[in-house]
Amino acid sequence: MTAFENILLLIDCSPADHEVIKVIKKMMDGADSKLTLVHVIHSHTLDQQTALRKKATEYLESYKEDFINSGIKNTSKLFLSGEPEVQLIKEINEGNYDLVAMGTHGHKGFQDLLYGSVSTSLKHHIKTPLLLVKGSLQDV
Repeated sequence: MTAFENILLLIDCSPADHEVIKVIKKMMDGADSKLTLVHVIHSHTLDQQTALRKKATEYLESYKEDFINSGIKNTSKLFLSGEPEVQLIKEINEGNYDLVAMGTHGHKGFQDLLYGSVSTSLKHHIKTPLLLVKGSLQDV
């Protein structure tokens, strides 16, 4: 049984999700922990929000079903809207999570400045343990 009872898994609907999902499945094997899949919809127009939510719903529903079929029955989905760093920090700090997990893209240097880094923001603004799992080279 895992020592973590309430895990928040950040999903960005990219190939970086695949590796962290594998790790969480191994960690939770046989555990009765709660798993919440969260995605932040960051849009600038209503049409964009609708399209992004549709895509994210497909991903999260597929992942949720996969976790449930793997024996992780207490799996739910959560959608947030706005700036990812702001919304995630708020959710994590106000929630009752004992682990936050996410896949990383492997951005470095200039790419990190250009694209930003949610993981960097989280590690500086949350007290909950943060598990970072780097995607494979084919995923990045």
